[in-house]
Amino acid sequence: MTTLSAIIRLMRPHQWVKNGFVLVGLIFGHGFTNQALVIKAGVLFAAFCLVSGGVYAMNDVLDREADRVHPRKRDRPVASGTVPAGSALAFAFALAAGGLALAYWVSPAALGLAACYVVLNLGYSAGLKHVAVLDVFLIAAGFMLRILAGTLGLDIAPSHWLLLCGLMVTVFLGFAKRRAELFALSAEEHGANGRGSAQRRVLDDYSPKLLDQMIAISAAGAMVAYALYTVDAQTIATQGTDRLVYTVPFVLYGLFRYLHVLYRGRGGADPAAELLGDAHLLGATAGWLALVLWLIA
Repeated sequence: MTTLSAIIRLMRPHQWVKNGFVLVGLIFGHGFTNQALVIKAGVLFAAFCLVSGGVYAMNDVLDREADRVHPRKRDRPVASGTVPAGSALAFAFALAAGGLALAYWVSPAALGLAACYVVLNLGYSAGLKHVAVLDVFLIAAGFMLRILAGTLGLDIAPSHWLLLCGLMVTVFLGFAKRRAELFALSAEEHGANGRGSAQRRVLDDYSPKLLDQMIAISAAGAMVAYALYTVDAQTIATQGTDRLVYTVPFVLYGLFRYLHVLYRGRGGADPAAELLGDAHLLGATAGWLALVLWLIA
């Protein structure tokens, strides 16, 4: 692995798809018809890519000792020694500073929300990720800050229905991630004489049955919230159509497909990788987005 490719890996580019949450306000707030807002939203997306890249690099530095004994994570740039911890730390600060500067160009509100994202993730990496349930809600909070940055940061009023839906979806993905990690860790411990038990202490406080209940509740909540949003009188008045309800099957199919991937034991630990690597999920997402844009344009 070359130094350049290792540095790029530190930023985890495949995770940038998560920053698409900053574009939710642009879509449902009809901002995509405003060239200035589109440019600002693009800059804000880039800002969160830099900021999140800095957070991932910082996380790799903090977790390097544990990663070195992990069967998969030991190949990460810092854990493998390809990138020195000091260099990775400097790179993390540079990325975060660059991202915050871009956010400030968008608006002071965007800067404040991006800064909150950095602080939130530093707290998560420093130890809060080991507190059961809170760990998942902190992950969800990171997504909610993206949504708020893409609305309040662009002077777009956020819809309470979309905020609720965003919360339920991200909580669902968080608990699904923990379930996949729990089963992966069990398999790794079985083949590594229990060496993996130190990798994610929070998993000791979860059980498959508990996670299944949390996944079911959050999945149902997300589906109901989105369905109610599409038929809400305010939504119909704001979007100028009562046909958003026709997008519900795409969301339902995507949700069920994700559950299928999770419970068939093929993934779930990395939502971004699942979305980019599964043709069904990609198709459902693309179909939903195309139909939404067509209906509200």
